[in-house]
Amino acid sequence: MSAATVLETRGLVKAFGDRVVLDGIDLTVDRHEVVVLIGASGSGKSTLLRTINLLEPIDDGRILLAGEDISDPRVDVDAVRARIGVVFQQFNLFPHLTVLDNVTIAARRVHRVPRAEAEATGRRLLERVGLAEFAGAYPDRLSGGQQQRVAIVRAIATNPELLLLDEITSALDPQLVGEVLDLVAELKEQGSTILMTTHEMRFAEHAADRVVFLSGGRIAEEGPPAQVLREPRQPDTQAFLSRLRAR
Repeated sequence: MSAATVLETRGLVKAFGDRVVLDGIDLTVDRHEVVVLIGASGSGKSTLLRTINLLEPIDDGRILLAGEDISDPRVDVDAVRARIGVVFQQFNLFPHLTVLDNVTIAARRVHRVPRAEAEATGRRLLERVGLAEFAGAYPDRLSGGQQQRVAIVRAIATNPELLLLDEITSALDPQLVGEVLDLVAELKEQGSTILMTTHEMRFAEHAADRVVFLSGGRIAEEGPPAQVLREPRQPDTQAFLSRLRAR
């Protein structure tokens, strides 16, 4: 494992009953790299992210975070999750907390950052994404795109080693997708390490360092965005992209 590698999965297997969802996944994500997972629904993309964040136990294989085997049953799950930022399709903001409290709760409760310091960081990040005026508001006052930006700010507020983004635009109206993807592109420019799933192929082509196509729980193809998305070599990848373009 390279010193620059943040995440590595080796032979990852996950099944739900008789259905094998991940079938021997070997994947690496290097520091400051953006890796985009693509594939049809049910191909294993979201399950892969959930196993990496230890939300789903694996049946075989290993998961290494900066060289540490976090799939070891003896691992401190909370300590591992504190090193990973996660944003899912649904915003999952706490409705009874203000935007600022949502953004700072992990820093204060998990990382024991003093409130004043956490709030200063939170306000700075909200300012950066154009939401400073909503710091004292509750989530129901925000649009879907604004709530998703808050969720991303919450995920990066603790400066995680790895950021997992799972179809973060799928619950948004089309006009709101751009503002969220612009923020992800900005995070890429600032050097974040990101593993994400998306159906936004145009975004994947411009923002990803590498695209990984999953089919039937296996990595069918991976490589630079231009190669995978414009000149796919595998029939499964070709068929998937053809279906997307036909919509």
